[in-house]
Amino acid sequence: MSEKQFKPYGIIPAVITPIKPDGKFNAPAMRKLVNYLIEGGVHGLFIVGTTGEFYGLDPEEKREIFQVVMAETRGRVPVYGGTNGITTRESIQITRIAEECKLDAVSVLTPMFISPSQEQLVTHYQAIAASTSLPVLLYNNPPKTGVNLAPATVAKLAETPNIVSIKDSSGDLTVTAEYIRLTKHRDDFNVLMGRDTLIYGALCYGAAGSIAACANVAPRLCADIYDKYQAGDLKGSLEAQFTLAPLRLAFTIGTFPAVIKESLEMLGIEAGPCMAPVGPMTSTEREKLRGVLVQMGLLQ
Repeated sequence: MSEKQFKPYGIIPAVITPIKPDGKFNAPAMRKLVNYLIEGGVHGLFIVGTTGEFYGLDPEEKREIFQVVMAETRGRVPVYGGTNGITTRESIQITRIAEECKLDAVSVLTPMFISPSQEQLVTHYQAIAASTSLPVLLYNNPPKTGVNLAPATVAKLAETPNIVSIKDSSGDLTVTAEYIRLTKHRDDFNVLMGRDTLIYGALCYGAAGSIAACANVAPRLCADIYDKYQAGDLKGSLEAQFTLAPLRLAFTIGTFPAVIKESLEMLGIEAGPCMAPVGPMTSTEREKLRGVLVQMGLLQ
């Protein structure tokens, strides 16, 4: 295992997985999306995560997505891959595929459906980290998984040589702040916000950036929250955060991740359908979403 040197930072889109009408991965659309995001000023790409519908992809499909994105990115920004599994064995299997594809880092969501104890979560993440030389990001998303990584657990896992960060999608800024407070003595571990409405707040607490689903649709706007904050323009950073908020709040208009995919389609960026059983938005829902994008200045 390598010692920690890799430092995640900035705005990292949780990239959708473009699929064709037949449900197969759309590689040309993914290549275009990669360039759209990098040209929009993002600081990394996070693929095959929750927004990337990881749960509907088999290991070989994940391998193909990893390879296509690595080839198209050409080292311009770091690429993070989701290597999530309900079991430790499954996560290790996908992590090994990510390493073979030479990704820069992996992000591992807590298990879902089962309810491991905090001690079992420590063992789970230590085993995954020990199986790879890649930097590992923890990923906390209790609204989706029903499993919460306690701040004390994260502080313990931060001692593992190649566990470098955590993405917190709890939506609870107290939890994020505790992760930061309990690990701030370490310069080899940082915290990333996973709730797009709280990026500015997390930066104020000392977060290193955000893995943001909204950055698929509005990469420049999301990057502005981080870039302006780093430049000392707190007013501009907060303004960008407020401008972004309606898009994240619109996620409830359709079944996740339909709002992101439909928004991209409205902007003329091929995204395709969501994986069944998540169906398309109704025409009423679509009009409501179009109104949000127009109000934000993303659409005419």
